Amino acid sequence: MIDRKKILITGISGFVGSHLLDLLLCEGHKYEIYGVVRESSSLERIAHNLGHVKLVVCDLINSHAVLALLEKIQPDYIYHLAGESSVKLSWTNLFSLLNSNVIATLNLLEALRLQKNTQCKVLLACSSEEYGLVDKSDIPIREETPLKPISPYAVTKATVDLFGYQYYVNYGLSIIRIRAFNHTGPRRPEIYALSNFAKQIAEIEKNKKEAVIYVGNLNVIRDYTDVRDIVRGYVLAMEYCAPGEVYNLCSSKGYKLADLLEILISLSKYKNIKIVRDESRLRPVELPIIIGSSTKFRQTTGWSPEFNITQTLQDMLNYWRERV
Repeated sequence: MIDRKKILITGISGFVGSHLLDLLLCEGHKYEIYGVVRESSSLERIAHNLGHVKLVVCDLINSHAVLALLEKIQPDYIYHLAGESSVKLSWTNLFSLLNSNVIATLNLLEALRLQKNTQCKVLLACSSEEYGLVDKSDIPIREETPLKPISPYAVTKATVDLFGYQYYVNYGLSIIRIRAFNHTGPRRPEIYALSNFAKQIAEIEKNKKEAVIYVGNLNVIRDYTDVRDIVRGYVLAMEYCAPGEVYNLCSSKGYKLADLLEILISLSKYKNIKIVRDESRLRPVELPIIIGSSTKFRQTTGWSPEFNITQTLQDMLNYWRERV
């Protein structure tokens, strides 16, 4: 009988969680997969896989429920992807943000500590936003670059990151911290810039709106990776990365948002699309440039991106064409 590893994915019905589930199921019967959802969770992104995963309703903000969950499942791996991930919304959603990102994570770590479970590997999905405003001399950003978070979201992710390290040092928990840089692709919620642009183009193509794309700041430079490459990195991290260590996961390529919008428009039959700046889409503070170094992660795991940015944008545009 094959000894299948038990995997618990929090946030399994979300953008990244749904792609991770796709990838793990491609590996056949190697895993027994459990997914944490809330009562209110939409299952649209994982509807095609519902027969292959065991869903568990659990409020991660409830410490007793989390402890009971881990005692029942006894997972070998936990991919902790649940939480609020919008920088934009984080400015007006502070207490919900703290609960979803910090308290939920602490409840998982505390449950493992109370069980003295140092064998279960936990991947904490951290963020490049933790680095904040970096000097030009620090580009590309490496893991030792000081953390200077400037948005509420970034502060919560830095807090999760540091708690992960603390629980490793003090209690011996097997915590792997991955600072993922910007990632996008099909199923990305429309609140995020590139996905929003793709949806607007799909609406224009179907004559559901005028040939105008409303945008925020297009001058920022971001290090984008396809979400399918990111989740492949997460799986490799569980196999090869060392507990207690932190790793950047990124393409190490900087893309100006204006250039990516141009690519999206070029993928549409509608070329005469007007671009209009919408002040309501601007953030209180915007990081001008984020480009990371993934040298440490590549050397540890052998990972490299497989999707090019044009393919990513094409797939995202097609995703919205099917839905508008």
